[in-house]
Amino acid sequence: MTNKAGFVSIIGKPNVGKSTLMNQLVGEKLSIITSKAQTTRHRIMGILSGEDFQIVYSDTPGILNPQYELHKSMMRFVSSSLEDADLILFVTDLFEKYEDDAMINRLIAADVPIILVMNKIDLAKGSQAMDKLEYWKEIIKTENSILISALTGHGIEGLFDQILQQLPEHPAYFPTDEYTDKPERFFVSEIVREKLFLHYKKEVPYSCEVEVTEFKEDEKIIRIRVTINVERKSQRAILLGHKGERIKKVGTEARLDMEKFFGKKVFLEQFIKVEPDWRKKSIKLKGFGY
Repeated sequence: MTNKAGFVSIIGKPNVGKSTLMNQLVGEKLSIITSKAQTTRHRIMGILSGEDFQIVYSDTPGILNPQYELHKSMMRFVSSSLEDADLILFVTDLFEKYEDDAMINRLIAADVPIILVMNKIDLAKGSQAMDKLEYWKEIIKTENSILISALTGHGIEGLFDQILQQLPEHPAYFPTDEYTDKPERFFVSEIVREKLFLHYKKEVPYSCEVEVTEFKEDEKIIRIRVTINVERKSQRAILLGHKGERIKKVGTEARLDMEKFFGKKVFLEQFIKVEPDWRKKSIKLKGFGY
C-alpha cells in the first residue's frame, strides 16, 4: 500500500477562518478561534494520520505588514511554513479583495501546488461564491479550488480528498499517535489567551502574552500557574476588573476548557505582570518563544 505524507501550509490574511479550518481538518481544537483578527501568533502543527497517509497541517499567523518586532516574528513563522510546504492551502473568503502583490508572489515562489479555499460560503447570496472563486483563481493562477464553510463543515471532506491526491509519497514524519508538535504548556497559554480575546476589547488582548510558569501533573489533578504579561499598568487594572471579577471569569472558563482538553481536574492560578513594551523587544520575545 502506498504511503503518502507531507506538510500542508494554511496561508491567508487575518480573519478569513484559517484556525477554524485547521481544527476541522485535524478534528481537534488546536488553534484558538475568535472573531478578532491576528489571534494566531505561532506556527501550530496539527498532525492527521491514517493507515496509508500522514498530513502535517500548519496554521500560521495571518499575513500582515509588520509594525513591530512581534509582527516580524509572526511573519517568520509564515516564511518557515512556506519553506517546507509540500502543498499550500490559500484561504480567502467572500469579503476579501486582492491588495498585496508580495503575498501572492511569495506563494508562487514556493513552487508547490496551491489549493484555493474559498471560505464562508454559508453567507453567500446568488452566484456570489462562484463569482468570487473565479476572481481569486485568476489571481492565484491555480486550477485547484474548492468552496467551503469552515464554520458548518461544508466542503471539508472534498478538501481533504484534494489534499490527499496532492500529497507526495513519503514515510510518516511523526509517530502516528501524535496530533501536534506543541507541548502541553503551549495549549494552556493558548486557552487563556483565547479567553482574553473573548472578554476584553480593543488593544488589551493584543498586549497580553501568557507564560506558563508551573505545570505539575499527578494522577488526579494538574496544577497550573500562569503569568499574563501586559504592557501598561492601566491594562493590568482593566484585566483585573472590579475586585478582580473579570480576570476570575477568564480563569474559570479557561480551567473548564483545560479540563476538557486534558481529561483531568485542573487547579489554575493566574498572575498579572506589567512588562513594558514587550512586543517591541527582541530579547523579551525570544523569552516568550518567538
